[in-house]
Amino acid sequence: MTHLPTPLFETYARFIELNFLNLDAELPLVRDWLKACPDSLHAVHGYLAVRGFLKSYAGNEATYNSYRTHVERLLLWSLLIAEKPLLALRRRDAEAFMEFCLKPSRDWIGPVVKSRFTRVGGRKRLESDSWQVNPLWRPFSYSVPKRDRALGLEDAQAPEQRPYRMSQGSVAQVFAVCGSFFQHAIDEGLTEVNPFRAIRQKSVYKQRNTVDVSGRSLTPLQWNYVLECAEYMADEDPRHERTLFILATLFAMYLRVSDLVGRDNWQPTMGDFRRDSMGNWWFHVVGKGNKAAKISVRDDYIQHYMTRYRRHLNLPALPSPQETRPLLSTLDGRAGLSDRHIRLLLQEVFDRSLARMISEGWSEDEVDQLRSASLHWLRHTSATFDAPRRDMKDLQADLRHNSLSTTQNTYYNSLDEQRAHSVKHLRLKD
Repeated sequence: MTHLPTPLFETYARFIELNFLNLDAELPLVRDWLKACPDSLHAVHGYLAVRGFLKSYAGNEATYNSYRTHVERLLLWSLLIAEKPLLALRRRDAEAFMEFCLKPSRDWIGPVVKSRFTRVGGRKRLESDSWQVNPLWRPFSYSVPKRDRALGLEDAQAPEQRPYRMSQGSVAQVFAVCGSFFQHAIDEGLTEVNPFRAIRQKSVYKQRNTVDVSGRSLTPLQWNYVLECAEYMADEDPRHERTLFILATLFAMYLRVSDLVGRDNWQPTMGDFRRDSMGNWWFHVVGKGNKAAKISVRDDYIQHYMTRYRRHLNLPALPSPQETRPLLSTLDGRAGLSDRHIRLLLQEVFDRSLARMISEGWSEDEVDQLRSASLHWLRHTSATFDAPRRDMKDLQADLRHNSLSTTQNTYYNSLDEQRAHSVKHLRLKD
């Protein structure tokens, strides 16, 4: 049996089509790999336990993908590194797994790949087609920061690969997901022990990866260039009116991309913008955890960007509560845009803004941060700009943070500024 890890679980779409009574619908290469493991490892039994756990969270694709990442790593580690049955792991094993996650073996790390398995066959899919493991897939993946990629393109050089480092958020997710798996196994009568809950000093692992979690944001100068660039693009080519609308919508209401893409039980429409009896506009969304919420909408957005986009679509200037038209559509009229499509549209705006700033001779300090900018930066940028002008609880409500301290620690850093200012002009020698 090889010690090289292999993917065991497929895409969300294929996973929910499995026959959960047996292994008949699994890819033959997955079944063969499991059966090739020594009998003492009870590999199939462990696989079925993990599959049952993932099935209980199969109502949401994003949750499935996240949970699959961590619990699949655990299953592979137990079989290939610890060489113990998954359900026989104990506290010391859980600690060893955490150590492994912080510093995985080199042959467990690879570039981000789109597919875990590749189809072997003609252009047309047939039941007779076979599948093979993507040789580039690894349980842990590294990605080159956007800034480094941008600099590499500018210099015509391949960006340098950095050592793998698990983020603070991922460390917390390992504990949460693996702990939930073993609790599920206990509830199903498969084991009596939750080794991850038995780890008392979780901070031993978390403190090693302490990072600055404050939101990343653009400077006012950079944001002005981004917005103006999107407006220029829309003026030059009407197809970019949609891009300008997306950019303004994300920024104006601190939205996540999922708020524009939608969810299984909710798709955003123009009718989700509603005006109350006092003339105030609200955007009604179904956010993370399927929580319904309403976000206050600034007048400037309604008067300039909402009306501009609707007139481009030959619609009345303002939406009505009964309007069922999708908030976003493809250029040929199909309802909705994918997460990836939206990110590609905005990346073009970031790229053109960066090129314009460089061509106009702005300094490296003034343009560098724009190389790292991503869609989610719009949420942080807007909240950072608005924090000095808005009550903390109002901003928390529109950001939809569960805890006020999250909003306070991220965007209300006046004490940090005061502390920095008090030391700035102190000299080492009088």
